[in-house]
Amino acid sequence: MYTACRAADDSANIIKYNLQFFAEDANGAEKTEQPTAKKLNDARKEGQVAKSQEVATAFTLLALFLIIWVLYPFIGSNIVGIFNRVYNSIPDVARTYDGRLPIAYIRSIISNAILTMGLIASPFFILGFLIAFISDLVQVGFKPTAKPLKPKFSKLNPISGMKKIFSTRKLFELAKSILKLAVMAAVIYSFLTGRTESLFLLYDMPLRQAIGLMGNLIISLGIRIAAAYMVIAFIDLIYQRRKFTKDMMMTKQEVKDEFKNSEGDPAVKSAQKRRMMEASRRRMMQQLPQADVVITNPTHYAVAIKYDADESDAPIVVAKGADYLAQKIKEIARDNDVEIVENKPLARMLYANVEVGELVPPELYKAVAEVLAYVYHLKGKI
Repeated sequence: MYTACRAADDSANIIKYNLQFFAEDANGAEKTEQPTAKKLNDARKEGQVAKSQEVATAFTLLALFLIIWVLYPFIGSNIVGIFNRVYNSIPDVARTYDGRLPIAYIRSIISNAILTMGLIASPFFILGFLIAFISDLVQVGFKPTAKPLKPKFSKLNPISGMKKIFSTRKLFELAKSILKLAVMAAVIYSFLTGRTESLFLLYDMPLRQAIGLMGNLIISLGIRIAAAYMVIAFIDLIYQRRKFTKDMMMTKQEVKDEFKNSEGDPAVKSAQKRRMMEASRRRMMQQLPQADVVITNPTHYAVAIKYDADESDAPIVVAKGADYLAQKIKEIARDNDVEIVENKPLARMLYANVEVGELVPPELYKAVAEVLAYVYHLKGKI
């Protein structure tokens, strides 16, 4: 009675553990393994690479303002030229056409303006493309793929879309955008502080001088903005690379599965190797009756030698084995009247250095020749 009550009290005090807390996750294990070269290559084919778009933007901004710095006399003179051509021709057109501007004249003015602006903008477009291409090339190398351009119907899933909106990546991008705006505002404010008087003087300056002043201000401010943006781009590049590596991490099971898929299942390979060894052993045993002599250790090793001057320049090892296989070789040799000679050093040397089907090496010629001579003498061949 006492024992039963004690057992009931103990059972009431037992804490129930949920063993699922100690189990691995649903995928089998935590992702602790570095990504393999195959997984990185597959991700690259899908367009997934560790790169930062901010790097291309930063270098493009810097290149843009450096071009303005180099070409702003050319840019300014062309812009002034457009204004001069338009305004200087208005009085002549007004007198000639009684104040009415013909469509052909307007079309000519607009065409010339577009061509001139295109000529001014072309260096920016060309260099911008080259900078963006080179920055991507430096970050991830050259291996173009069209897979990211293929339509994916999974992207139309509204639930997945909502998850992406509130994902950690989107929150990071939002924080990065706020940081960029804050940094740009701080750079612009610090630059313009103390230069407001120069800006008010623009009203009293000739056009060319005003353009020159504005050009200097824009270039100085732009280079500062580009430098600040490069710091942001460098931080973003480090983050993107670390995040990409973390996303590409693999579980131990994934590494094993990939190895099986690429190299073959180890169990299958082992079975194939075993079958190949068995086939080789059968061929070896079939050739054993043709041997001239079996050299033994005498218990651990056995090596069968055959010599035919018409077939080869040196004796050939037709079979060899250790322990159980050595006993089997000697048993077959006895059944087929093949001489068995004990020579421990020679048996060990042949077993360790000569494979089945290979010629005896020159350094063992003398020792093997002595054994063969002994066998031939026993059989009355010499």
